[in-house]
Amino acid sequence: MTYALPPDVIATRTEEGMVLLQETTGRFWMLNDSGAAVVELLKEGTTVPAIVEELSTRFGEDPEQVAADVRALLDQLGKARLVTS
Repeated sequence: MTYALPPDVIATRTEEGMVLLQETTGRFWMLNDSGAAVVELLKEGTTVPAIVEELSTRFGEDPEQVAADVRALLDQLGKARLVTS
């Protein structure tokens, strides 16, 4: 499964991570650095397994834990309509 940002969601990198703005509602969400990395990789068209591999290597974390964290983030972003699958 692939994910993408809907056309009404703007992602802006910040010093602490990223802000996602949903233009149609005016609501925004703040992501930490690892959440921002997930969104940046999604925007590049990277698959979820490749994101898990990249983040596991980048942050030196257990791939199973990273996979669980990425799934949880995508679930939350999906419920907020900030990503589509």
